[in-house]
Amino acid sequence: MLISRVKLQNWKNFQHAEARLLDVTYVLGANATGKSNLLDVFRFLRDIAKAQGGGIQKAIADRGGLKKLRCLHARSKPEVVIEVHLSEKFDDPTPLWRYVLALKSESSGAKRPIIAAEEVYKFVDGKESCPLRRPDENDLLDRERLTQTSLEQIQTNSEFRELADQFSEIAYLHLVPQLVKFGSAIGGQTVESDPFGQAFLERVAKSSSKVRSSRLSRIQKALSVAVPQFEELKFVRDEITGRPHLEAKYAHHRPGAGWQREDQFSDGTLRLIALFWLLMEGDGLLLLEEPELSLDEEIVRNLPRLIEQVRRSTKKRQRQIIISTHSQALLDNKSIDGRGVLRLQRVQEGTIVQPPSDDELVLMREGHSPAEILLPKAHPEDLHKMALS
Repeated sequence: MLISRVKLQNWKNFQHAEARLLDVTYVLGANATGKSNLLDVFRFLRDIAKAQGGGIQKAIADRGGLKKLRCLHARSKPEVVIEVHLSEKFDDPTPLWRYVLALKSESSGAKRPIIAAEEVYKFVDGKESCPLRRPDENDLLDRERLTQTSLEQIQTNSEFRELADQFSEIAYLHLVPQLVKFGSAIGGQTVESDPFGQAFLERVAKSSSKVRSSRLSRIQKALSVAVPQFEELKFVRDEITGRPHLEAKYAHHRPGAGWQREDQFSDGTLRLIALFWLLMEGDGLLLLEEPELSLDEEIVRNLPRLIEQVRRSTKKRQRQIIISTHSQALLDNKSIDGRGVLRLQRVQEGTIVQPPSDDELVLMREGHSPAEILLPKAHPEDLHKMALS
């Protein structure tokens, strides 16, 4: 399954938004238009559904409370509403599932976040059923129940656990190379779910030796083309501390020389390794935030092809991917399906999501790239007036 559509009401800077998603979706927009906020919708669903340490109250608290989630322009309808459709294929006329979650604050007392509505719809042979609709009679008798979603409770989600499993498999990584290079020196606590890759090497270490060797071998082949003089990549453990490390061998005139550990890798090399690893790691929805950072422009230009190559070569079901970017080189690839490019635009009351128009789709089908047709419209207006004075 994949998430084929998302609808939002009062989520962060989106007062109202609706987006159709493809197997690979690109989200582009100027700074502060909400690219990260849009991706965070799916991280939020993951945080609710994950088996250990999840739940709605923690997911909201980790984001600073419901006030931080609610759009500042929310007025007549103050609830925060997320609706997602899940389908076998993105172009199926009817989804398999539809999940709706609405949140509000208690009207009195501690004013905790509570469930204003939670609904699950299932579609079989064109017929719709509703295995969950809340609040129900039990919720009205015990208001405490409204502090939890049914999605996070195994005793209540048996009829739609498939949804919980799908959400809990969502992965996100925005690797910060310095956290990997200097992890032992920085010390401290790793942020939950490790979105910035501080524990990336431990992540690699946890895979079985067979899987790890296979993935690193494939990454090595890719890096030998992308990184000058790169020859070999291997996983090792420190003989004294037992800490996991990656080592790379570069061409060198002295036999046995040329080996480097990850703290000597370039930022781009580390980000490429993490990107390729994550592409091969699972089959749930993958969120990639600005994967072009630190990478050579020609490598960025080839990322759509590499991503599709990895997706098609996996033995598992092909992974759905959402990519946020404002890279000219990344969007210059003419193989990108224009239907899967969403443009975020700031308006007076927040941000709207704009799919390509029919005319824009025609131009892209005729051979123009999203960078030529859509990216110029995503740049800030009057950028030429920017000055320090």
